[in-house]
Amino acid sequence: MLNTLSSLNKELRMRLILIAFIMSLMTTVSYARDQLSITGSSTVYPFSTVVAERFGETGFKTPVVESTGTGGGMKIFCKGIGTQTPDITNASRPIKDKEKEMCFKNGVTEIDQVIVGLDGIAFVQNGEQKQLNFTLNQLWQAMAEKGGQPKKWSDIDPSLPNIEISIMVPPPTSGTRDAWNELVMMKGCPKEIKEANKKDCDLLREDGAVVEVGENDTLIIQKLQSEDTKFGIFGYSYYLSNKDKAIAHTIEGKKISLEAIQDGSYPISRPLYFYVKKQHIGVIPGVEEYVKSFTSKRAIGPRGYLTDLGLIPLANPQEAITPVK
Repeated sequence: MLNTLSSLNKELRMRLILIAFIMSLMTTVSYARDQLSITGSSTVYPFSTVVAERFGETGFKTPVVESTGTGGGMKIFCKGIGTQTPDITNASRPIKDKEKEMCFKNGVTEIDQVIVGLDGIAFVQNGEQKQLNFTLNQLWQAMAEKGGQPKKWSDIDPSLPNIEISIMVPPPTSGTRDAWNELVMMKGCPKEIKEANKKDCDLLREDGAVVEVGENDTLIIQKLQSEDTKFGIFGYSYYLSNKDKAIAHTIEGKKISLEAIQDGSYPISRPLYFYVKKQHIGVIPGVEEYVKSFTSKRAIGPRGYLTDLGLIPLANPQEAITPVK
């Protein structure tokens, strides 16, 4: 009798477990998203938004695209797999090793890196100012904690304006900030400081001459309009759409342009990326199709519609997609 009850209890427990499992599957299906969730870089955001809008005309729901900055996007993207996490994150610099580790630790183990094109970083003032030329070392001196903290540009070089240094920079979560640190602060940093402590090269001054602003490039444009002495930093595509309001200064004698970015002669040039959570393919509708749409010749080819927005096409688009290892 006891054996029979034990057997019945075991069978009942198994049935309850099975019912709970089926209900959990049903819950997952019923709450599954039916549109893509995209986050990340403010620089890639305009391109991603246009692709999303066009993608929404192909039978899929228009993806939700948010601008959180590259670092912020990676943090959200790497939280795990499932409908509560983004399918794609945009980035204006490559994924960092610590971000890979965070992704892998949280089960995001299948990721594709997609290079969508090239971009340059513009160093700008409002459009009423005269175009100037800056060297990487001059920019470093103006911005670095260890750069002597000059009050005016003319303190660095008499040929530069006799105005106070005031530069708006993206926050640490921004891929543009990472790229600026690598391409300007590190390359402009004197050899003796690099050898003493490399980390000092991209340590920014905190006396008010360099001010962090948010991920919203529109705010930089607005502030530039109100003060002639202010300088700002943002991507080439955003500069193109605001050429009537801003002037981009030359860097090491090179003007920012499509050609100079593509051939690498403009010193502050970089690739742009997005990262795809492959484990969401087949779960969230449209992941694979969106990637194909974004990487198509129609979008990022030499005459693609994104080039009109300032995206610099890749010389070899076939090498755009690679797995993250």
